[in-house]
Amino acid sequence: MDEVDSSLNSSSLAFVEDLYAAYLLDPDTVPEAWRTYFSALPGNGAPANGSRRQGFGPSFRPASLFNPPRPGGGGPGLAVETADAELTQRLDRLVRNYRVRGHRVADLNPLGARSREVPELDASYYGFTDADMDRPVLETTFAKARTVRDVIEALQETYTRSIGAQFMHIDDLEVRIWLQARMERSRNHLELSRDTQLRILTKLTDAVMFEEFIQKKFVGAKSFSLEGGESLIPLLDLALEKAGQQGVREVVLGMAHRGRLNVLANIMGKHPRAIFREFEDKDPELHRGRGDVKYHLGYSNDWVTQGGDKIHLSLAFNPSHLEFVNPVAMGRVRAKQDRVGDERRERGLVVLIHGDAAFIGEGVVQETLNMSELAGYSVGGALHVIVNNQIGFTTAPDQGRSTTYASDIAKMLQSPIFHVNGEDPEAVAQVIELAMDFRSTFGRDVVVDMYCYRRWGHNEGDEPSFTQPGMYDRIRKRPTVREGYLERLLTLGGITREEADAIAESRRELLERELSAARGDEFKPHYSAFEGFWKAYQGGPEAEAPEVDTAIERAQAETILRTLATVPDSFEANPKITRYLQQRGQMAAGERSLDWAAGEALAIGSLVAAGVRVRLTGQDTERGTFGHRHSVLHDVETGARFVPLATLAHDGGVFDVCNSPLNEQGTLGFEYGYSLDMPDGLVAWEAQFGDFVNTAQVVIDQFIASGEDKWRRLSGLVLLLPHGFEGAGPEHSSARLERFLQLCAEDNMQVVYPTTPANYFHVLRRQVVRPWRKPLIVMTPKSLLRHPRAVSDLDDITSGGFRRVIGDDVDPAGVRKVLLCSGKVYYDLDAAREEGGRHDIAIVRLEQLYPLRTDLVQEALAPYGSDVAVTWVQEEPENMGAWRYLRVRWGGEVDGRPFSVVARPASASPATGSSSSHKIEQAELVRAAFEVPA
Repeated sequence: MDEVDSSLNSSSLAFVEDLYAAYLLDPDTVPEAWRTYFSALPGNGAPANGSRRQGFGPSFRPASLFNPPRPGGGGPGLAVETADAELTQRLDRLVRNYRVRGHRVADLNPLGARSREVPELDASYYGFTDADMDRPVLETTFAKARTVRDVIEALQETYTRSIGAQFMHIDDLEVRIWLQARMERSRNHLELSRDTQLRILTKLTDAVMFEEFIQKKFVGAKSFSLEGGESLIPLLDLALEKAGQQGVREVVLGMAHRGRLNVLANIMGKHPRAIFREFEDKDPELHRGRGDVKYHLGYSNDWVTQGGDKIHLSLAFNPSHLEFVNPVAMGRVRAKQDRVGDERRERGLVVLIHGDAAFIGEGVVQETLNMSELAGYSVGGALHVIVNNQIGFTTAPDQGRSTTYASDIAKMLQSPIFHVNGEDPEAVAQVIELAMDFRSTFGRDVVVDMYCYRRWGHNEGDEPSFTQPGMYDRIRKRPTVREGYLERLLTLGGITREEADAIAESRRELLERELSAARGDEFKPHYSAFEGFWKAYQGGPEAEAPEVDTAIERAQAETILRTLATVPDSFEANPKITRYLQQRGQMAAGERSLDWAAGEALAIGSLVAAGVRVRLTGQDTERGTFGHRHSVLHDVETGARFVPLATLAHDGGVFDVCNSPLNEQGTLGFEYGYSLDMPDGLVAWEAQFGDFVNTAQVVIDQFIASGEDKWRRLSGLVLLLPHGFEGAGPEHSSARLERFLQLCAEDNMQVVYPTTPANYFHVLRRQVVRPWRKPLIVMTPKSLLRHPRAVSDLDDITSGGFRRVIGDDVDPAGVRKVLLCSGKVYYDLDAAREEGGRHDIAIVRLEQLYPLRTDLVQEALAPYGSDVAVTWVQEEPENMGAWRYLRVRWGGEVDGRPFSVVARPASASPATGSSSSHKIEQAELVRAAFEVPA
C-alpha cells in the first residue's frame, strides 16, 4: 500500500476524514487502498447502514499531532500524495470554517435581512487569489470537486444556501463525519420526484387555502393563523412519511396555539366541519363551565403512509402556557414505548413544534432537552421544529434573547441544529429527510429551525405595525410560499398552471361543503376520550365509582417482606442496609410492626406481582430523601445495583424506579404525560420536599387539576409530597396543602393526608384496583417515617381498606371536645392526651380531605353528645392548610356542632426558621387544642 503509510500529518487530517465519511456511506466510492485500510480498522467489518449506533464504525483516529503514528509504521498513520501540501492545509482550514461558521451567512431569512460578514469564509483570508482557483485538489466528499474553485462552490452550496447547519459542536467524530458526508455528497440538496413536488405543492395549497378560508368566513375571529409559516404542513407530512419507513407506529405531537388549527385539519385529519362548528359556537350548553378554546384542543387519528404503513397520531392538548406540553408529550411517548416493550425506543416518535421566542425563553425547554438522554426519560430522540416567526408577540429578538439563534439552547445536546428558509420548500424537504435519518440512526434529539414570519399580529385582531412597522411593510408585500413554489415548478415544467388551479379549487370546494355541514342543524359534535385501553376506566363523581377490596393475603405480604430482606449471595450490601433488611424479615415473621416504607413496598410489590407496571420517579427517589426507601441497593465492592421489588414482577408487571434530574416542572409534566397512556399502571412522582412542588405549579393548574374539565382527559398520576412542621424552616415544611384544596371541584382529584402505613398501603392500591382515574395528591410524612407510633400490623394490610375518616375508641360518655385533624399533628395530640390523661378529648382523623365525605365525618362524630364542640387542629398557619377550605364547606357548624380552629396565626411564610421557636409554637398549639370552655 504505497498510498497508505505512517507519514500522515495534521494538514491532511480533514482529507482522510472526508474519505472515511465517504467509505461509511458507500465503500465503493473510495480508492481500493483506502477501502482496504478502513475495512481493517478494529470493529469495522462494514458500514452500519443506519443502524442505531451499534456497529456504526470503528473508533477512527488518524495520525496527527495529537495521535502520532506508531514507531516503525503500521497504523493509525496514513500518507496522502499531494502536489501541494501547503495549499491543502489552507483549503482544509477554509473547509472546516465553512462547516463551523457557514450557517452565519446562509440565506435563511425570507424577509431578506442580511447576515453579518464572516471573514473566515472569504478565500482571501487564507491567501487564496484568483490564480489559485483552478489549481487541482485531492478527492473529497464533494462530488465532482476537482479544483479549489469547485470546492468553494460546493461549500457555498452546502452550507450557505437555504440551509445553515450547526453540528461542529458535537464531540463525537463519527457523528460529525456522518453529517458531513450526508450534506456534502448531496450539497444539501434533495432530488425530488415530480410526485413529491406535487405532494409538497398540494400540502402548501391545503395550508394556504385553510387559512384564507377562515379569514374570509370568520372575520375578526382568533385563529392564531399559520400564514407565513405554511411550510410546516409539508414538513410534517414528509416527516410522517419518513417515520413510517423507519418503523415508527406511534407519534405524539406537542405544539402551542399558532398554526394548531391548520395542523388539526391538514395533518391530524380532524374534519374542518368540526373546527368550523367551534368557530360558530352553536353548542353553548355543551361547554358551560368546562371545555377550552379551539386552538388548545388535541386530537387523535390514524395516518396511513404512501407505503401502506399505519401510524397512530396524537396531538396533545395544550394550554396557553407555551412549551409546557413538551415534557407531557415526551412522557406519553415513553409510556407507549414501555407498553409494547420497545426498549430500543424505535416505535414511538415525539414531534415538538415551538415558537422562536418561547423556545429560548421558557425554562421548561431546557429541562426537557436535559431529560432527552437520561435512561429513565429517553424516547429515542425528539424531532424539534421551531416555527421561527422572528418575533414574540411584539418583542423583537434583540429584546428577547442574548443568543445568536433562538435554537442556541439546544447546543447543550450532542445533536445537530438545521436552520432552513421556510420559503424554500425543497430545502425544508432536505432538512427533514436529514433530521429524521439522524434521529433514527443515533437515537438523539434533532432541531429544525424554520425561518418564516407571522403575516398577522399575535392574533388576527392585533395590529403588528404599531411596534414593527418596517417588518410588516415587507410582510404585506410578500406573496404566499405556495405562490413562490408554484412559480418554481412552472419554470421547471414539472406542473402546469391548470393542475395547480385544479388542486386549489378542489380544496376550496371541500371547505365550502364542510362549512355548510358545520352550520347545519343535523351536525352533532362527537367527543370521545375513553377508547382503546381507556375503555375500562371512568371519571366523573366519586359516588359513581365502585368500592374495591385492596387487602392482600397474609402469605403474599410475608413473601413480599421476605423478598425485601433477601439479596443475592454474591451481593455485598452496606452494613447499615443489612440491618434494614433484617428488620424486613422481622416484619415478615410478625415480630416487628410495619413502618411507612414497608407499607409502600407492600403496595408496590403486590401490584407488580399482579402484572401492574409501577413507575416511581423523583429527586433521590431510589433511596428516598430521608433514607427510608432503599428501593435500589448498591454493592459496596462493585457498585452493582439490585432492586428487590423488581424480582416480584409477574405476568407483565414491572417496577421502574429512577432518580429524576433536579427540576420539578419538566419531570412532573413528563409523569403526567406518562399517566395519560398508562391508565392501568401506578405512576407516581415524588418531590424531594413538598415545598418544591410549587415550581411545577403550571403543570398542576393547567394539566393535573383541570385536564378532565377542559379536555375530557383522565389521569391517575400520584404526587407524593413530604409535608409536616418539624422546625426545618419555611422551605422544608409545607407542600402548600391549601393550594391543592383550592383547586378541588367536581371531584377532579383526590387529596389525602394519611397517618398510618396501612392506610397509605390501601390508598396506593386503591389508585390502581379501582377503575376511577383521578390524580392522587398525598401529603407524605418525614418524621413519621420512623415514629414509633406511626406503625401498622400485618392484619391491617390483609383486611379492610382505605379509611377516609378514622374515628376514636375513647369512651364517648366523658368526651367534652372533639379534635378533628389530619396527618402528623395527630401524633402530637395523641401523645399530649396520653401524657395529660385527658380522656375527655376525642381525636378524629380526616384522612381524605377531597372528595370530602361529610357523611363519614358525621358518622365518626355520632357517638358524642350533640353539644360537644368540634375543633379543627392544624400545624399550618390559619391562612394555610385545610382550615379555610373546611370553613367554606361547613361554615360555623359541623353536624350541628360548633366548629372552630386551632392553628398558628395567619402568616406570609409557612414556618419559622428557628427550631427552638418551632417547639414553642407547637407546644402552644397543642395546649390551645386541649382547652375546653367552662
